[in-house]
Amino acid sequence: MGAAGNASDRTVRVASPDASGKLADKLRSLRFEAKEREVEEQATTVGAVYFNLKGFPINPDSVSLISEDEARSLGLICFWYSIDDLRLGSINPTSPAVREKVAALAAEHHTTPTLYLISYESFRLALDTYRRVPRPYVTTRGVSISTGDLEKYTQGGRQSDTLGEIKKAISGASTSDVVTAIIAGALQTRASDIHIEASNAGLALRFRIDGVLYPVLSFPATMYDALVKRLKLLSGLKINITDKPQDGRFTIAEAADKVDVRISTLPSAYGESVVLRLLRWNARGVALETLGLTGHAKEVLLAELEKPNGMILTTGPTGSGKTTTLYAMLVRLAKPENKIITLEDPIEYQLPGITQSQIDQTRGYTFAAGLRSMLRQDPNVVMVGEIRDAETADVAANAALTGHLVLSTLHTNNAAGAIPRLLNIGLARFLLPAALNVIIGQRLVRRLCESCKVPTMPEEKLAARVAAILATLPHVDRDELPKNQTFYTSPGCEACQQLQYRGQIGIYEVLLVDADIENAILSGAELSESAVLTMARKNGMRTMVEDGVLKALQGITSLEEVFRVTSEEG
Repeated sequence: MGAAGNASDRTVRVASPDASGKLADKLRSLRFEAKEREVEEQATTVGAVYFNLKGFPINPDSVSLISEDEARSLGLICFWYSIDDLRLGSINPTSPAVREKVAALAAEHHTTPTLYLISYESFRLALDTYRRVPRPYVTTRGVSISTGDLEKYTQGGRQSDTLGEIKKAISGASTSDVVTAIIAGALQTRASDIHIEASNAGLALRFRIDGVLYPVLSFPATMYDALVKRLKLLSGLKINITDKPQDGRFTIAEAADKVDVRISTLPSAYGESVVLRLLRWNARGVALETLGLTGHAKEVLLAELEKPNGMILTTGPTGSGKTTTLYAMLVRLAKPENKIITLEDPIEYQLPGITQSQIDQTRGYTFAAGLRSMLRQDPNVVMVGEIRDAETADVAANAALTGHLVLSTLHTNNAAGAIPRLLNIGLARFLLPAALNVIIGQRLVRRLCESCKVPTMPEEKLAARVAAILATLPHVDRDELPKNQTFYTSPGCEACQQLQYRGQIGIYEVLLVDADIENAILSGAELSESAVLTMARKNGMRTMVEDGVLKALQGITSLEEVFRVTSEEG
């Protein structure tokens, strides 16, 4: 009985499935940590830098720099890629094949990669990212332009010679050759846009160079149909639709680089008007400092970019460089610790290390709807191409109040006009002062040609106007005034193709939303543009025209150009 009792008292305890699963997970975690410690010690031995990829947010765009097959064969993975930062992990970083591939990536992306030693487990985790790499879309659309094609339009270097060569090339040429000649001529003259316009006299071709339209030549009306159809075929547009606007794009495989072309067609009284925008932006060469921001304005903006939340707006008309300024800010913010998502219409330039999303109005994917969706992606920084309505403004303001840095654009003439504009479209007054950090107003002015610019003396009336502007310059910017006040002009030369100017630079005003402006908004009083400007000037903001005059004194541009783009009387 005692024996039986002892036997019946014995209980076999079997671990529950949940407990055994947790134990297995714990053991796997311990084994992983042990392996990682071994690899970390190995890194010290071989003189490499160790990195643990467990939990690291790897972007599919980064791993796609190396094909999956090559990654597996080399034991090499790219786990971070931004404009000037390329990070690679390898299970064997001393391998000659790995070193050769790293050198090739450095040459291809014009940066110095950092190579880390990683464990096989880290490598295996990183390989899973390839499952999220989108399948490439292969297209044969495009125009191939060789060095020889470009050289046809460089005879003499002057604009008249270039345009003369285009006319010769077009005379009696096939439609394909005509398209090649037009695009090559646009590239040679540094045009940003090609305009092909139908009229009762035929077709007119114009190039926009440094923001100004120049007539090139006229086509006979007989060339119209073939030329427009060829451009539509290149960009995937429907040839049989001529009574509705269409948008498309194609790529120019130019000798030195690839150029994306965005094409737009619009019905007109004499046929379709066609505009081609040449997108040649180089992300590596864009920094806020190179855009033209200087002095106190630059200091204010850089300080605001360091903040983790709030809203930064850029304002100005179409063609004033707002998108480039936004992209320059994104380039500065692109760091491994920042998740950046943009919402654009259209996506003009691909930015490595940044998730870019294209809106589609026809499917209900608007700025407001897209912004709500992107906030569920846990971003640090969001960029919204444009605030057009109350709904988008409201979502953007709330995002700025809940731990996100929001960048966007607004169509107003200057920075001071942004606050009345936001209130007019229906943004709640109580949201605005807490959400809005800084507003940028900007224009683009043409740079004087460095090869032929010479000193000049402004006329008496113009000199008096300049003196009045400089008298109002904020004290924080007076150290930028040169001791010898000299202005410049350019007569034109071969280097600038007789255009007097070569390239563009921004002129800016940066309005910081300080306590005075916040109180004025919350007071409920009617806020006019002039009232906001008065408060901003007290806070030390210099205007675009003042910034432009300073750049004219520095020999960067001319007074005539400054007054042309700011609509100030000269």
